[in-house]
Amino acid sequence: MEKTHQTSLLSRSPKSRALFFLVPGEQWKGQFTTIQKSGQCLGCGKTIESIHLSPEEYEFLKRKIMSDVIDGGDQYKKTTPQELTRFQNFVKYCPPFDIVLDGLNVAKMFPKARESQVLLDVVSQLAKQNLRVLVLGRKHMIMPSARWRKDEMEKVQKQASCFFADNISEDDPFLLYATLHSGNHCKFITKDLLRDHKACLPDAKTQRLFFKWQQGHQLAIISRCPGSKITFQDILSYDTVVQTTGDSWHIPYDEDLLERCSYEVPTRWLCLHQKT
Repeated sequence: MEKTHQTSLLSRSPKSRALFFLVPGEQWKGQFTTIQKSGQCLGCGKTIESIHLSPEEYEFLKRKIMSDVIDGGDQYKKTTPQELTRFQNFVKYCPPFDIVLDGLNVAKMFPKARESQVLLDVVSQLAKQNLRVLVLGRKHMIMPSARWRKDEMEKVQKQASCFFADNISEDDPFLLYATLHSGNHCKFITKDLLRDHKACLPDAKTQRLFFKWQQGHQLAIISRCPGSKITFQDILSYDTVVQTTGDSWHIPYDEDLLERCSYEVPTRWLCLHQKT
């Protein structure tokens, strides 16, 4: 299935909608619709392309991220060679993880709540699902304080593997490395959009695969109340870019013209198919 990069073309100008109807000798039928969780279009019944990378695409992307992002030199602006080596050895001797958390990022998702309690709530819920969890954090998180209670952080460490980097380090290279090293099943949780790392990749094809992998693996936390269940946004089974099969088009429709985050999904689509 051929694809173009996601665009809000249809919402920019009413004239753009007519372009599909002005092709000489062709007639198109269009309707706004929604896509089911299965990926099936409610308008025409066709199935949207899967978000999942093929094994070959995954291995290609993994090699590219390891060479151009992790080992490309830029990561040492955010950590040190010694610390990265320490982390790689740590991951090497751990079983594959199911979920990798950017601990500091997750803990600060709800500013009015205590950071250690938020992190504990998230880790506890994942642990109850028998998921193998890795929490990436900074060393100041295990120094007792009003925001980081010792008893809560000890509970976090009992339910998850933890790696606490130097306070000057950033977690993104560690998050990418651990998630990719664990395999294609592994998901990650952070609000970071990872745009800097995507920009390190050498070409549009690799950047596109990275964005697709990100959409299929980045879990977003929707809500959390003290003592209640954490709500995660479902990861879709289908891709959310403009897609065509030649006689049909499926176009995500963004009325407000704002660029969506990788973990945000369009709620409206334009379904166009050629009349026979």
